[in-house]
Amino acid sequence: MTTALVAVVAALALAVLVGWLVTRRAGVLRAVDAGLYTGDLGLSPDGPTVVHFSAPWCAPCDRVRRVVSQVCRDLEDLGDVAHVEIDMDANPAAARRLSVLSLPTTFIFDGDGRQRYRSAGVPKAEDLRSALTPLLA
Repeated sequence: MTTALVAVVAALALAVLVGWLVTRRAGVLRAVDAGLYTGDLGLSPDGPTVVHFSAPWCAPCDRVRRVVSQVCRDLEDLGDVAHVEIDMDANPAAARRLSVLSLPTTFIFDGDGRQRYRSAGVPKAEDLRSALTPLLA
């Protein structure tokens, strides 16, 4: 009976230790190197970049493309806004790194590669303008 009790206590202690090791960094904020994004995402070093993840089979992605293009044209007087569309099927590593779980997903990065905006679904043109205007000043 005591050997069974010792085995149960040892198993519980081992389970607690493994659980702690697996989750010890959960919820901890980590600094992200902006250089991670600039290479394979094609971010502009000179100003903001709108990046949206899409796929050929994604119907709402067409609407995102139109909204982003219109906002970029509207803001031409303030400065250049780069627009990059990434096919999630062709570049799953970038989608994983940015935790893209649904399509379409739109990001805005500043000239230093820092993420300034994120939206799942079709973003509103006003929201994109509001996020981009301070980055162009």
